[in-house]
Amino acid sequence: MTLLLGGCEAGGDHGEQHPRRTADATCDGRIDDPAQITLWFHQPSARGELEAVRAQVRAFNTAQDEVTVRLVDVPEGDYEDLVRTAAADGELPDLLDFDAPKLFSHAWAGHLRPIDSCVPKSLRADLLPSVLEQGTYRGRLWGLGTFDSGLGLYVRPSVLRDAGVRIPKGVSDAWTADEFTGILKKLRILGYDRPLDLQLPWADTEWGTYGFAPAVWSAGGDLIERSTYRTADGVLNGPRSVEALTTLQGWAKAGYVDANKDLDAFQKGRSPVSWTGHWWYGRYTEAHPGDVAIVPLPDFGTGSATGMGSWQWGVPAGGADGDAVWRFLSFLLRPDEVLRMTDANGGIPATGTAIERTDAFAEGGPARLYIDQLRGGTARPRPQTPAYPAITDAFAEAFAKIMRGAAVRPALDEAVRAVDKDLADHGHYPPTGP
Repeated sequence: MTLLLGGCEAGGDHGEQHPRRTADATCDGRIDDPAQITLWFHQPSARGELEAVRAQVRAFNTAQDEVTVRLVDVPEGDYEDLVRTAAADGELPDLLDFDAPKLFSHAWAGHLRPIDSCVPKSLRADLLPSVLEQGTYRGRLWGLGTFDSGLGLYVRPSVLRDAGVRIPKGVSDAWTADEFTGILKKLRILGYDRPLDLQLPWADTEWGTYGFAPAVWSAGGDLIERSTYRTADGVLNGPRSVEALTTLQGWAKAGYVDANKDLDAFQKGRSPVSWTGHWWYGRYTEAHPGDVAIVPLPDFGTGSATGMGSWQWGVPAGGADGDAVWRFLSFLLRPDEVLRMTDANGGIPATGTAIERTDAFAEGGPARLYIDQLRGGTARPRPQTPAYPAITDAFAEAFAKIMRGAAVRPALDEAVRAVDKDLADHGHYPPTGP
């Protein structure tokens, strides 16, 4: 018990002292009195996530008696709306989770406390760099996740071999977009009428942005001008963004893309290529044992790109003692607890220590590409601006229209107008907050 408590105090298995608290810091390494903290957790889509959190709360409360965590049952409905309403009313819990790119608007609005002072150097060194990057806004760390995400093309190697198609070995030899178009033609000749799954039923949701912003990035475009974050004009609707989305639309117009209304295009064998994320790994490998590989997304001109970021934990402003909250958050980042969650949801473990204890993501594992992308710079964060909610709504809507056949440039022009209106409405999000 003494060893366990010591591990919790020092940030799990990372046994150095916390940085000392400065004037605007959250942690000083001390919990003066027994503390109680409240916790919110979103309504998960993956079965088992909520039970994993409940088990973590029980394990933590049993292991020590300085901090007691109470998991609050949140009402059904839009979780993000619930968080915004609670923030406006000053009723946020002491710890809550949120989808990673929403962090920036919460930090800008003053809803969160920075946690730089809580995270020891040894834990920082063990975390995936993408987890730290996605949790950072204006040079401060505001959130940490216990798992990350990744994109790639799931392919059936047996089918590609029959079509005479090479299988990329890593990011450095990703298929070019033109090469990939030729591959789709070969697969159709082989008998696969609609060989590509793009998860189109979710095109107008966050998937549209997370899944296909990397095509824009790979072409040399972006969703907003990132040096100032003051406009999307000339970038989101610029020639490189238009070119990338025209290529994607071309695959749909040629009939290569399965509508996937039954969500089984890859599993049932209609589409031997699926452009999707890590969360399909279990179901895909179960459907085609020994005949699934993950390769990088196509290179649209400047190298293959991919996404990063998943749900993160943040410490709301005005809540319980920061060290008490960090005590529990550091417990969640212990290898056993990271793996408890990723075993439940299929996520990519957030720490190197946990990664090397997995079969899929460890060196030589079948899903190792995700780690290489997250560590090697192929993965990029979604725009790190409080305007992100407006950006993703506008881009996903445009992407869905484009894949249904709308003219590319006008759809992107409309998205730019929506983004720039949000920027103007908020004074371009000044650093001082609202």
